[in-house]
Amino acid sequence: MIKKILVANRGEIAVRIMRSCREMGIESVAVYSEADRKSQHVRYANEAFCIGPAPSIESYLNIDNILEAAQKSNVDAIHPGYGFLSENAEFAQRVEEAGIIFIGPTSEAMAAMGDKITARKIMTESGVPVVPGTKEDIRDSKKLIEIAGQIGYPVMIKASAGGGGKGMRLVISEHELISGYRMAKSEAKSAFGNDSVYIEKYIESPHHIEFQVLADKFGNTIHLFERECSVQRRNQKVIEETPSPLMTPELREIMGQYAVAAAKSVNYIGAGTIEFLVDNQLNFYFLEMNTRLQVEHPITEQVTGIDLVKAQINIANHLPLPFKQEELSQKGHAIECRIYAEDPERNFMPCPGKIKHISEPLGLGVRTDGYAYEGYEIPIYYDPLISKLIAWASTREEAIERMKRALFEYKISGVKTSISFLNRIMNTPDFLNGNYDTHFIENNNQFLFAPEKSSAEMEDITMFVAYLDYKEKLESKLPVPVNGTSKMSSWKEFAKRKNITQF
Repeated sequence: MIKKILVANRGEIAVRIMRSCREMGIESVAVYSEADRKSQHVRYANEAFCIGPAPSIESYLNIDNILEAAQKSNVDAIHPGYGFLSENAEFAQRVEEAGIIFIGPTSEAMAAMGDKITARKIMTESGVPVVPGTKEDIRDSKKLIEIAGQIGYPVMIKASAGGGGKGMRLVISEHELISGYRMAKSEAKSAFGNDSVYIEKYIESPHHIEFQVLADKFGNTIHLFERECSVQRRNQKVIEETPSPLMTPELREIMGQYAVAAAKSVNYIGAGTIEFLVDNQLNFYFLEMNTRLQVEHPITEQVTGIDLVKAQINIANHLPLPFKQEELSQKGHAIECRIYAEDPERNFMPCPGKIKHISEPLGLGVRTDGYAYEGYEIPIYYDPLISKLIAWASTREEAIERMKRALFEYKISGVKTSISFLNRIMNTPDFLNGNYDTHFIENNNQFLFAPEKSSAEMEDITMFVAYLDYKEKLESKLPVPVNGTSKMSSWKEFAKRKNITQF
């Protein structure tokens, strides 16, 4: 039986895995880069090992360094989390060869389904509907132009080894093709250590729906229903919910059957996700399989009552699934909001920095999976995800109201966050009505983004900030800037215009 697990990841997912380990009486080992020395997952683990400098390629993507830490700590198993090496078949194989249990699928299944190009071939051969596109890595620019023309614009260029919106580019016309191709390859290489890409037809106005699957080592495979993941920015999910507002019982049944069949086609073991695109006529197409735990797995846990990390560990321990498909059901409704250190008003630009204050929401039906704390500095080297906020209630309407309350209670200062933006989503008519697709954000700009301010308004704002700064220094008896006195008359004039009597 597994008694000690190394978590080959960082941040909130590392902490989340370690929590389940602690509940199971299993020791956890953290690995960290030099930039993550003060991260919460390092503090939470029983042991921790530095595996290299800040860049991922020298630390979290460095297989040799991770395996060295595993040998030093004498662990029984390695959990890869999501991202980084979680879908790297070479990593899974190296772990197996080292005599350590890999908590995930076999390296063969991962190679088959973790590589998006190979997965598309398998699904086509299995009769699962697949988005039209290539079945091989594209290396020649002339071939690229030829294939894109045959498929028809717009097309998506996607990383074969990727996920999470990385290594992906939407190409509207031929003149964007080569630059999009190069950027996708570069980003894929940086994120996954593999620059292979493929092309597929872009399905306009689709719904992004995925099915969670679990498979043990005794041939038992089940699905844990769907997750609606259509609220996205830059092809990366922002909000997920389950059940999907789009879903019908009939569609859920047939898509669930295809998800299970897809997993069985490669003798899959462990937790995985089958992702589909669904159009407005409820036609669905296989998109890809993620051979790992998903960021949004908590909402499935909330509506099924199943701890997916514990399920992964039990499967790795050669235990059979303790439930059958007909015994499972969705209870209530769950929504997840991803809390990022970013500025939605500036094209979601990452905003790393030191957190001065953080107060996480509590109360019935609220869960926060995070890793940040007061004084922690979010590094510039990795995804700016701070936490995942999950709200559960008996109905969708109640879950939305509970999420609004939780977002109101969530207070973070020191860095810009997406909290206000997420709250605006919760109040947008299309979201409230469950009437949205992957273009939700761009279709609802008037609700989600503040209108651009005029130059006169910006001048007023600048002046007001300067006024407040001066006033604060006077009240706290701090030194006033040298140029502060010279600006007194203009501040007085500003205060007069704005009826500020405290000046």
